[in-house]
Amino acid sequence: MSETASAGWYPDPRDPALEYWWDGTQYTESRQTRAIVPTASPAAAVAPAAYEPRPAGVSSKSRLVATLLGFFLGGIGVHRFYLGNIGLGVALLLLGWLTFGIWPLIDWIVVIAGQAHDGDGLLVSDWQ
Repeated sequence: MSETASAGWYPDPRDPALEYWWDGTQYTESRQTRAIVPTASPAAAVAPAAYEPRPAGVSSKSRLVATLLGFFLGGIGVHRFYLGNIGLGVALLLLGWLTFGIWPLIDWIVVIAGQAHDGDGLLVSDWQ
């Protein structure tokens, strides 16, 4: 320890559980057991306790949002635009009325059942 360090308790480099008293010029024979405060693990600091990782192959899109959009605006394909299925959304917008609403209804049931896929081909199954 250098001569410029102030007096106080400093950890023993050979045993981290002990501290020695530094009087400003040298270590004395006074020792004490060091209180080691446990620190949080890096994983606990990054992820909250309630965090559950999303399974592989599951979309980040909300099935609830897609279901509500399909119910209120399914006849014009808004729920498919939300899911990233732009081509299917355009097809529903232009041709859905030709089926007298049966195609949008069946597509809405597919979303409710959790069998719809997003634009990346991932299954939209989470309600959040």
